[in-house]
Amino acid sequence: MDALDALHLRSSVPKLSGPAPSPEMLENIYKAAFSAADHAVLRPWRFLVVKGDSRKRLGKLFAKAGVANDASLEPTAIEKLRCKPLRAPLVLVCISSFKPHPKVPEIEQDLSAGAATQNMLLAAFAQGLGAMWRTGSLAYDPIVKNGLGLSNEEKIIGFLYIGTVDGGTKQLCEADIQSFFQEW
Repeated sequence: MDALDALHLRSSVPKLSGPAPSPEMLENIYKAAFSAADHAVLRPWRFLVVKGDSRKRLGKLFAKAGVANDASLEPTAIEKLRCKPLRAPLVLVCISSFKPHPKVPEIEQDLSAGAATQNMLLAAFAQGLGAMWRTGSLAYDPIVKNGLGLSNEEKIIGFLYIGTVDGGTKQLCEADIQSFFQEW
């Protein structure tokens, strides 16, 4: 797939199944992160690869955070939290890892980590895989962040769910592109 097709046609895939990406596909996805815009080449990111039974451990962490935030959470809601990581055979936890630098503020580093995450989404799509970038309250939850071993300076940019397309994709409405661009 050429780059413009990947950029123009990529869409989120909410229903994913196995098999997980092959080692070669994963290598391509990982390498894509490193072509993100990155002022001073700080590489202000890191990624946790969650697959196999580790997805169940992540689900337990999600459930723990949910109960800590709402002790009256119904058992069905707890189970839903526990099953979230099982929606795909692979979950990448994308982390912005701030590195103090006199010319590169934290916001630039967060944006760079977001660009790395977007590049991985595009690399998955270009290889025929489905992917979905998810955040939600769990991405900002201190119990989740602590359980995943994040430092105080780190932020979860998103959970990248990757697998085989199992159903439809999220269709984007055709944008009136010109209404977003104006000469200055």
